Amino acid sequence: MNEPLLNIQGLNIRFGDKQVVHDVTFDVSAGEKIALVGESGSGKSVIALSMLKLIAGASIAGQIVLDGVDLVAMSERDLSAVRGRDISVIFQEPMTALNPLYTVGEQIAEVYRVKHGLGARQAWGKAVERLAETDIPDPARRARAYPHQLSGGQRQRAMIAMALASEPRVLLADEPTTALDVTLRVQILALLDQLQRKRNMAVLLITHDLNLVRRFAQRVIVLQAGRIVEVGEVSEVFTAPRHTYTQKLLDSIPVRDVIEVTAGQEQPEVVLDARGVSVSYRLSATTLREVFKPRHFSATQDISLVLRRGRTLGIIGESGSGKSTLAQAVLGLLPFQGNITIAGSTWHAARQQGFEALKALRRKIQVVFQDPYASLSPRMSVQRVVGEALSFHEPSLSTQVVRERVLTVLGEVGLTETLFPNLLERYPHEFSGGQRQRIAIARALITHPDILVLDEPTSALDVTIQRQVLSLLQALQKRLGISFLLITHDMDVVHAMAHDVIVMKDGSSVEYGSVLDVMRSPQHDYTRKLIQSSEVNAKDIALISTEEDTARESVFLRVA
Repeated sequence: MNEPLLNIQGLNIRFGDKQVVHDVTFDVSAGEKIALVGESGSGKSVIALSMLKLIAGASIAGQIVLDGVDLVAMSERDLSAVRGRDISVIFQEPMTALNPLYTVGEQIAEVYRVKHGLGARQAWGKAVERLAETDIPDPARRARAYPHQLSGGQRQRAMIAMALASEPRVLLADEPTTALDVTLRVQILALLDQLQRKRNMAVLLITHDLNLVRRFAQRVIVLQAGRIVEVGEVSEVFTAPRHTYTQKLLDSIPVRDVIEVTAGQEQPEVVLDARGVSVSYRLSATTLREVFKPRHFSATQDISLVLRRGRTLGIIGESGSGKSTLAQAVLGLLPFQGNITIAGSTWHAARQQGFEALKALRRKIQVVFQDPYASLSPRMSVQRVVGEALSFHEPSLSTQVVRERVLTVLGEVGLTETLFPNLLERYPHEFSGGQRQRIAIARALITHPDILVLDEPTSALDVTIQRQVLSLLQALQKRLGISFLLITHDMDVVHAMAHDVIVMKDGSSVEYGSVLDVMRSPQHDYTRKLIQSSEVNAKDIALISTEEDTARESVFLRVA
């Protein structure tokens, strides 16, 4: 490696009286890819964002030296020149990082205007070009879209395009592929790897995704409670971890634990039957002709599926494949063509019968969203969050009965007043990410539904917490006989949880069958592509890089 481009010495970070980072020391060379790994609260993002003083209220001690200049000692004015020019950031959640009032193209073009001095037309052309590099479909049209008009994966790619627009020497990638599916992860990592080698750019990857670290990084730094517990080459740390915490992280792969239905065994009753479900949207008019002859986008086309009691049906596909749209149609949140029957009732019939029929049908199907922090109201206590559905569906219940039922369902998900004194009076921000997701699951279970729609229920969680939540869901299914409709882009989660799977591409179902049959013998090329991408990530691999930067190539070897 060359002389360190970035050198961190004795970094300590405090918030008031609480110290969250303890004497952290490491360096990053030009052209090097380092991963900071650890669970939520380990200090990964705090360390990275402190380099640009982007953490409000933080007291920083130590040195963060870039090319011989200490960033900690820099004035705000001088540091603003470093931000986005020498050091750029890919933030974890693009929906909050992108400005909702401007199109993504305008936001990327702004970087070229401010940092590179380009004119408006040139800057716009560069923005479209950068979006195209991220393999976003129809980049010229997507550039004119607002963040809310893009899927989660498309927003993440726009965020990556914006970060790379400044051509930084150091890229801080804070969970850059959290919202992406396995094939897109490989594409984005290949893009980052290509640009990193082309520009000799240093990359500091902040992540809890160990597969991502295996695939991308050269060195790994393992953090626990703000302290470095292990440092080394990826191949060494992943094959022979020395610290017990590292061993715990590496032993957190989801494990399949479902009740299998053997041949000849009587099939459980059908709780969800969807036939010919299609959803289309009217596109915004871009010409006068389209005002009078509007265009429509078909999000799903003629999807049929069956979900039985006590079983899990996985819906998998890339961003924009229509899986979340299908889930919203099943939940009765979108107009659709076709027919959806839930425990003997249909949405079409319920709407004709009126409010009470709709209310009864909604009670049978509930949803657990991807991000519990966003889906739980910060102004409501745990008792109000979990018990809110009871006040709607059973308004005659007394306060004491509601309290008892809330405590019972919280106990079902592993949250008790013994472990958490004053549990019902606490607020969501007082819990960890995994605990908040347990509260979200309890909120969905309070009405005793037949079906839970799980929309990426673990993608925002650390690997150890992910395994805990999946184990909880598996146990609840066995105990309560509840059915799950699982929307995900994670093949490991599908393999661990699902009995059957639908593979979706461009709004259509390209493969449907038993999870084990589909994964062992996929019939469609797209399914094989998904499985192969997952297998690349799932292998225990070592990353070998040559000494010369100009000839550096990543070679992945299966070691187990």
